[in-house]
Parts: sequence; structure tokens; C-alpha cells
Amino acid sequence: QVQLVESGGGLVQAGGSLGLSCAASGRTFSISAMGWFRQAPGKEREFVAAVTRSGGNTYYADSVKGRFTISTDNAKNTVYLQMNSVKPEDTAVYSCAASIFDFSGNYYSSRYYDYWGQGTQVTVSS
Repeated sequence: QVQLVESGGGLVQAGGSLGLSCAASGRTFSISAMGWFRQAPGKEREFVAAVTRSGGNTYYADSVKGRFTISTDNAKNTVYLQMNSVKPEDTAVYSCAASIFDFSGNYYSSRYYDYWGQGTQVTVSS
């Protein structure tokens, strides 16, 4: 079992910055990749970013590329999402997710992930 706890959400003005954290606990040695997803009201959950645990390779949705940065501190079992130049359309509940012993590379799909955090609200005001 892996437990994930997000923190850092809140209200930010358009053009501003906000950082999210996701701390993993439990059988963290089994994590192969971690990702961030978001879901806005009335919309489906969508991929935001992912990072592999071993090589630190990163992957981004086109909508956030160049504005968001995902990083990981394996020693702390924590993954971060730094959001810069945020837009009102970035408003959503952001959830982190962990994949266990899966090296298929399907980072963009929510089905790839085995564990999910409870989510944290990010609201961008215009």
C-alpha cells in the first residue's frame, strides 16, 4: 500500500505562481512513476504532468508545458508541481498519483496509476 497526501493548494491570481506537494508513504520503494492530474467542475479528469522515479524523466500536457514544472525528491518521497503563469482555466482539483512497478510508459493515462491522493483545490482568479 502507498498513501499520498497533497498540500499547497489555494487561491492565486492569474499570472501568479503556486506550488503543490505530494508526500508518499508506505511501500514507496515500489513506486515507478508519479503524476499530477486535475479535474475541473463538469469536466473529466485530465493529465497534467508525470515524472519517473528512476531516471527523473518528465512528461507534460501541452496545456501546461512551459508553465508548470514537476520534480521529485526521492529521499523525501515527495513530488512537487510548480505552477507559474497560471490561468483561470487552471482552476481545478489537483490530485497526485503513483504507479507501482509499471514501466509501460503510459504516464498520460489515469489507468496507469494505482494510488491516488485526496486532491487539493487550486483556484485562479482573473
